[in-house]
Amino acid sequence: MVIKTALITGASSGIGQAFAEELAVSGTNLILVARSQDKLDKLAKQLKETASINVEVIVQDLTEPQAGQKVYKQVQDQGFRVDCLINNAGFGDYGPFAERELSKQLEMIQLNVTVLVELTHLFLSPMQQQGQGSIVNVASIAGFQALPYLSTYAATKAFVLSFTEALWAENKDKGINCLALCPGPTESNFFEVADFPQSFENKNNGSLTSAQTVVKDALKALENKQANVVTGGITNNLIVNSSRFFPREFLLQAVEKQFRA
Repeated sequence: MVIKTALITGASSGIGQAFAEELAVSGTNLILVARSQDKLDKLAKQLKETASINVEVIVQDLTEPQAGQKVYKQVQDQGFRVDCLINNAGFGDYGPFAERELSKQLEMIQLNVTVLVELTHLFLSPMQQQGQGSIVNVASIAGFQALPYLSTYAATKAFVLSFTEALWAENKDKGINCLALCPGPTESNFFEVADFPQSFENKNNGSLTSAQTVVKDALKALENKQANVVTGGITNNLIVNSSRFFPREFLLQAVEKQFRA
């Protein structure tokens, strides 16, 4: 599978940056989207120096209304053809739902769900016309199980998983691969942004999967035309399948105790 041009959201750090670095090695031209001009420019400069590729930067806060339309218009205006869309941008928010800021919950839904659907719809149609393309939507192992104290986040990732698997079925015979990437805890700034207590960060530090490993597993799954891939080894695969063997209420109570501060 040859990817000529990939657009990556949330490209300035974590899994998004790892996707950019990995695809650059294979000669893929890149369009990097995030809200941090400095970080994007630094990454673009680095990738141009280490690989003979074109790297374009789009600075856009994706929590804004119609952000996806704005990104798509810039891509069209500059004459780029995207054959791989990687919807990576997203964040979580830790704590009892009723005690967290409503505005942050709505921003999370905008970023994790609304703009992902918007961009997918905008870029999927041209892919169908060309008869080829790839879409990677970053979900999470949280998409397989409701998570107390991460209620909105887990719900958004359940949406991404279901939505992407449906698109996989709709498009698998049209030359388009759609993959739901479901990582577990990964080396990134997720815990910091989600406002986890320091004790949670310390507890997970030894079990975090590198962003590079997540990306390599994702690209292998994309090559194999899988509908989803759970990264992070056997432990995460056991977690996502636990609901097959235990009552949902039992799991919810166990998870609530585990995630309670």
